[in-house]
Amino acid sequence: MKIDAWLNERLDRVKEAGIYRNLRTMDGAPIPERNIEGENQTVWSSNNYLGLASHSCLISAAQEALRQFGAGSSGSRLTTGNSVWHEKLEKKIAAFKRTEAALLFSSGYLANVGILSSLPEKEDVILSDELNHASIIDGCRLSKADTMVYPHIDMDDLENKLRETQRYQRRFIVTDGVFSMDGAIAPLDQIISLAKRYHAFVIVDDAHATGVLGDSGRGTSEYFGVCPDIVVGTLSKAVGTEGGFAAGSAVSIDFLLNHARTFIFQTAIPPASCAAAYEAFNIIEAGREKRKRLFSYINMVRTGLTNIGYLVKGAHTPIIPVIIGDARKTVTFAEKLEDKGIYAPAIRPPTVAPGESRIRLTVTADHRMSDIDHLLTSFHSIGKELHII
Repeated sequence: MKIDAWLNERLDRVKEAGIYRNLRTMDGAPIPERNIEGENQTVWSSNNYLGLASHSCLISAAQEALRQFGAGSSGSRLTTGNSVWHEKLEKKIAAFKRTEAALLFSSGYLANVGILSSLPEKEDVILSDELNHASIIDGCRLSKADTMVYPHIDMDDLENKLRETQRYQRRFIVTDGVFSMDGAIAPLDQIISLAKRYHAFVIVDDAHATGVLGDSGRGTSEYFGVCPDIVVGTLSKAVGTEGGFAAGSAVSIDFLLNHARTFIFQTAIPPASCAAAYEAFNIIEAGREKRKRLFSYINMVRTGLTNIGYLVKGAHTPIIPVIIGDARKTVTFAEKLEDKGIYAPAIRPPTVAPGESRIRLTVTADHRMSDIDHLLTSFHSIGKELHII
């Protein structure tokens, strides 16, 4: 059998299960109103929570760095890819996260994989939340340490596993700060309290919390007033650019620089991206207006959908999962939303568990009141039509 015939058989099974995926082409800057394959749509699935990806100050900063440093970094940070902008941004991130140091990775995915595959050793164990991001799961798979999965934010089970793993040399608890598909916030204060009691280290992926949670937008650490051992983050969501980072003690960052293969062997992000991200952190630190507006919109959308009769998961974060259940019906729901000018793709297995297919809405500070009204009206009419509410 030729490889294409074999792969087509596998793709056919994916199509029959209703979980086939394809790319959609977007024309224009990442703002709520976008042209998607010739149709104007209001996007309700972007991680650009503060609207910074198209901010004029970020664009200007990137343009200036482009002129000075060119379009690419030309190599890994340890060869030819390091620039003054990489180092400036790392100092900015460390100050923002209130840690001793920070290290840039080319994506948040690479940061998680690099940290988890290099930090824990053979006689160690990683305790991982069952709904952690795929990058955490892949990092655990590549680690030499054993991995134990605890039920989603189940602190009793986590404590039991911490108690049971005292025979290991070291224990690492790894969790999302905000879970990307459910929008729930990890109880980081309880996790760190357990870690202290049972002599464990805590690694938090703050991808969806950086720039959003906490009085100053510093993430779940500020939200709970605690200090994890290592904070992982991304520049591709609220910060509006690209890349990832780890923040922690100077020793831990030095260790990752010397041991994390996804840092050592990966081409560095361009200096222009660093300059734009640096400017984004300046904007985030300068004011709270965007976050205040964002959370006002979050409350309106969550309350409106709940009042209509939908099962809405998560906490008060920009991620609002609306559970539909059946994968095919969820795809139909998303198609009907698109017919009404709303772009919010269906989320299906294997991204979420069977029976948990959903429309995962994300709210941004750049949405408008009219966008929210149209969204809620559309959810009401489609829900009635499909006998969901």
